[in-house]
Amino acid sequence: MAIRTAAAATESTVGAVPSVGPAAVLAARSDRVTHVRHLPARPGRTVAWPAWVPAELVELWAGRGITRPWEHQVQAAELVRGGASVVLSTGTASGKSLAYLMPGLSALWEDDRRRTRANRCGTVLYLAPTKALAGDQLDSLVRLGRGGQWLRPALFDGDTPHPERDWIRRYANYVLTNPDMLNRSLLPAHNRWDRFLGSLRLVVIDECHTYRGVFGSHVAHVLRRLRRLCRAHGCDPTFVLTSATVGDPAGTAQRLTGLPTAAVTDDASPRAATTMLLWDPAAGGDDEHPRRRRTAVAEAADLLTDLVLGGSQALAFVRSRRGAETVSLIAREALAQCAPHLRETVAAYRGGYLPEERRLLEAALRTGALRGLATTSALELGIDVAGLDAVVMAGYPGSRAAMWQQAGRAGRAGADALAVLIARDDPLDNYVVHHPEALFDCPPEAAVIDPANPYVLGPHLCAAAAEAPLTDADLELFGPAAQPLLDELTGAGLLRRRSTGWHWTRRDPSVLPGDIRGGGGPEVRLVELHTGRVLGSVDGARAHTHVHPGAVHLHQGRTYLVHHLDLEDGVALLERADPDHTTMARQIADIGIVDVRQSSPSGQARIHFGTVDVTTQVVSYLSKRLRTGQVFAETPLDLPEQRLRTTAVWWTLSERQIADSAVPAGDLAGAAHAAEHASIGLLPLFASCDRWDIGGVSSARHPDTGTLTVFVHDGHPGGAGFAERGYAVAADWLRATRDLILDCPCEVGCPSCVQSPKCGNGNRPLDKVGGARLLSVLLGDTPA
Repeated sequence: MAIRTAAAATESTVGAVPSVGPAAVLAARSDRVTHVRHLPARPGRTVAWPAWVPAELVELWAGRGITRPWEHQVQAAELVRGGASVVLSTGTASGKSLAYLMPGLSALWEDDRRRTRANRCGTVLYLAPTKALAGDQLDSLVRLGRGGQWLRPALFDGDTPHPERDWIRRYANYVLTNPDMLNRSLLPAHNRWDRFLGSLRLVVIDECHTYRGVFGSHVAHVLRRLRRLCRAHGCDPTFVLTSATVGDPAGTAQRLTGLPTAAVTDDASPRAATTMLLWDPAAGGDDEHPRRRRTAVAEAADLLTDLVLGGSQALAFVRSRRGAETVSLIAREALAQCAPHLRETVAAYRGGYLPEERRLLEAALRTGALRGLATTSALELGIDVAGLDAVVMAGYPGSRAAMWQQAGRAGRAGADALAVLIARDDPLDNYVVHHPEALFDCPPEAAVIDPANPYVLGPHLCAAAAEAPLTDADLELFGPAAQPLLDELTGAGLLRRRSTGWHWTRRDPSVLPGDIRGGGGPEVRLVELHTGRVLGSVDGARAHTHVHPGAVHLHQGRTYLVHHLDLEDGVALLERADPDHTTMARQIADIGIVDVRQSSPSGQARIHFGTVDVTTQVVSYLSKRLRTGQVFAETPLDLPEQRLRTTAVWWTLSERQIADSAVPAGDLAGAAHAAEHASIGLLPLFASCDRWDIGGVSSARHPDTGTLTVFVHDGHPGGAGFAERGYAVAADWLRATRDLILDCPCEVGCPSCVQSPKCGNGNRPLDKVGGARLLSVLLGDTPA
């Protein structure tokens, strides 16, 4: 359901909430709807099967109900068949898989028919960002192949037993995996995969918009290493990428693969009518009786409950693992009181579950046994779940691309659908639900990646040298930053230069790219204190904030308290409890400028981009009421500092501009602090990031600049490209930030404008009016 512009949609007034179907349950709350957008149904355009598709395959697809392909499927398939790399960017549920299955399976069928002992049969590699998506694709292939020997698909991921891995290397011709396994297992053992890599015809990169930031930069180099080894094994595969919601499809694909890529974007599939509601929990009421804001989590739980009671099957997307568990818990408790037979039809789904738990939940959702599922983005991607009536999003997911991807999970069976976006108490959420043009009149964001990040490129150069000595001819694959970095790695003793190229010395395996998702540090296992049962895991970088001592942790509707955290052993001990609150870690930060890469004037002010050192420390945690979010206690913590060298965008004001702002000297720190918070909240509208991917520091007089300075920095070593994007669009970004502050009706600042949920100083001091004045002066406007 990827709607590129508002031209294809119709707009209605706030009061015109549909009164039939899933939306009927919303009638009592229609005063909280700030905008309604109706996306009309669209007929499909079919064409004949390409002549090169074997009749037997056409018959197999006909048995699955596919009698004629959509026009865009054939257009992409013809390009792939001709050897061109292609990116297919059409709406959710537009049948993108058939576009690569046609050329991929046709090649496997033909190879099987003319197979001899002397000829190698072709192979296909499919990459998915999640295990759920790869498993779903495998199920479809197994049903299509009907056990025939011409198609031997296999799932190769961290859950695959080792005896099966041997069979996959020897016999599978269609391997489904993820970039993590490609990086950690397949490429380092490429000589054992000689049969597969030497015959690789096609590489499929599904949901390519998910590869952004540090993760996307890692994946870009994993794919370059794959291309290099394929050449070494005697083949040069074609790449096909898919996404319903990627901006600049051709550019994104080329940045990922390093190959010129043709884009197919004209969606010829039919689309069900969808109604999308923007929802403000604080809307409604009047001046005498204003509505008290509820948390988006509580609001989503109530909507999910009502949808299930109304006979609908619905997903509720929640920003955090804890939030997904909380929505499930509240909905189950509500159903237990009014419809006990429905209590077990609601569950939670998120990363960190054991594999068997995930499989059971996915199966129950497909069969309809589950009527409501609260999930993180783990179910955002194309797992084929038919018959969903509604999607509830508890908070803007951070980008238009992700929003359309989540909304597109509804209506996959062809019936009319409902999508509801509930604003959190957050500047970005508040902005988008009251500025619908920011969602409906702008295309999805292009994926921001930075393959030149030395913290990303360096480990991959070492990995490539470990796989096979790096030669001068290989360097064009990795870009112009590779040569000077190779010299550094050689000087550090990690690589050794020989006549045959750069060789890996194996002195320090820890520098190889392990966690390519940018988590930082090894995983911490979550262990139940009295039973020793492993509940799941969390990556090391998040352990300080998520499983610190005293943290409330939710798992499948059960609540645990963290008893002990051992970072050295990678274990957190949890015990069952039933607290009436949640917890949130609070951390403080300091920042120092290392270098300035770019600088540009803004009137008498300047905006800069460069390298910084950030020091953070979790110092306490807040305890908050479960339903209201009210903080009732703060508990100190003694955890070590964490240090990060990364990139940042920052702006400074001259003494004259500070005077022109008319902000009293005693309020400058609070004004800069307010501008920092609001600008962090709005950057995700201009860069494909989440506010949790970035951080900030402000100072009325920073020691490195000698004047008022506001920093916004990437939260990953070496940077992720988000701060650089902020520098490139600084005028638009900061103007929207200023307008957000001025438009917010609160008097002194609230979570919807300048307060931050992760502020290490407890949102003190903050000067909302002063922040707007500083930004106005920065932009060259007269302060309001």
